[in-house]
Amino acid sequence: MDAIESQGGLSEDKEGQEETSNVRMTSVAESVRYHKRAQTAEKRAEELTGELAEVKAEAGRLANELKATQTEQELARRLSAEGARDLEAAVLIARDRLSRDSKADVNGVVEQLKREKGYLFSERTAAAAAVRTSPAKESRQSGASSVERAARRAAETGSRTDLQEYMRKRRSVI
Repeated sequence: MDAIESQGGLSEDKEGQEETSNVRMTSVAESVRYHKRAQTAEKRAEELTGELAEVKAEAGRLANELKATQTEQELARRLSAEGARDLEAAVLIARDRLSRDSKADVNGVVEQLKREKGYLFSERTAAAAAVRTSPAKESRQSGASSVERAARRAAETGSRTDLQEYMRKRRSVI
């Protein structure tokens, strides 16, 4: 029976060894798989960190660009309110002065520009009303009577101004 018991014991030992080797192989295979996943995750994290840095740099650049655009618009608005004749030249000079002096503000630069380069600004700050360049065409019915009156007056007085008035009225009707 010893032989039989010893054979049974051997078979149990072999089964136990196979189970432990299977457990080890499974755990090694899983650990390799987990290690690969961890490496992939770390690589992806590095990529995302790089992308985040790029996006932050782009956001900073866009913020600076937006600030510059807003400053230029404010300069243009303020200079046009002050009556700048050549708005583009005035904006360029003012923007240059603002870029040289970081403490300068828009109002101070505009006032300084107005004092130093007065020729860039018009005498009057209020916008002049648009002057009519050509008279509106008068209707033929009312125009004919006003043209006839102007013709009679020009013939009676013989004055150049009356003649010019007649010609102007005649031109607006025809």
